[in-house]
Amino acid sequence: MEKIILDCDPGHDDAIAILLAAGNPTIDLLGITTVAGNQTIEKVTRNALAVCAAYGIEVPVARGAERPLVIPQMVADFVHGETGLDGPDLPPATFELDRRHAVDFIIDTVMSHEPKTVNLVPTGPFTNIALAIRKEPRIVERVKSVTVMGGAHTRGNITPGAEFNIYVDPEAAEAVFRADWDVTMVGLDLTHQALATSELQDRVRAVGGPISKFVLDLWAFIGSTYESNWEFAAPPVHDACCVAALIDPAVFTVAKADVRVELHGEWTKGMTVVNFQDAPGMHHDAGSAAKQTDFRTNVAMTLEWPRFADQIVDALTYLTEK
Repeated sequence: MEKIILDCDPGHDDAIAILLAAGNPTIDLLGITTVAGNQTIEKVTRNALAVCAAYGIEVPVARGAERPLVIPQMVADFVHGETGLDGPDLPPATFELDRRHAVDFIIDTVMSHEPKTVNLVPTGPFTNIALAIRKEPRIVERVKSVTVMGGAHTRGNITPGAEFNIYVDPEAAEAVFRADWDVTMVGLDLTHQALATSELQDRVRAVGGPISKFVLDLWAFIGSTYESNWEFAAPPVHDACCVAALIDPAVFTVAKADVRVELHGEWTKGMTVVNFQDAPGMHHDAGSAAKQTDFRTNVAMTLEWPRFADQIVDALTYLTEK
């Protein structure tokens, strides 16, 4: 069983990630921490609490960073709407927040468990994780893995070169990629393969019940957004891919790379610069720049979509029948 802390900014795909983590018996969801990103910290925290309250997910929820480390805050209301979770009707957020700040919750949880047993899963901006590293550097050697939704090696979605989670707090992202721990980058190149196709939606509809309706309402809203803004035939389920990999690592392939975040470029700020270990023409022993290359990030490459779809359906079925 994999122990995880889901650090998120719900967000439609974050909500699916919560349901997948809570609905798979091989995942021990230790807690949910929130970070400003898709919407303000107040709104994403309310959304996390509401999803947990609606579907009986009894885990601690801790509110985290309300702004990036350095740059001004930016939210994705143009994608996720005014609430951050537009589309479905959710009940009031009746669960109480954990009294700790998300950064302290992360530190306390990692330090109180055996070394190399807690996985961090940031699916929003990486602000909380970077702050936790700064406040308690010992977590780096104790964390088992960090599986992040962010970045890409071929494209952006908020600018031509940058993915949203990295762009809105690039300094935090660079801190996470540079820390000496096991990082897997689940970027747009992978998540754009994880589409909520009509086939998957039909399977979810067949599950029935309020959770099925909630997920279909999520996809209806975000699907129209992706169709109008980016001409997608079906919406990507970005964040759930990170949880899916901890359920079954075979759900996608990875390639080793050195990942750096561009912090200063006028046109490329927030871009993840990905140097693959097996890139043709690279001479890793030639020159000082090559010697400083650090091929330790796993970059997600190709998705086994049927495995992923099965995980989503199985989790929703489990939660519905529970």
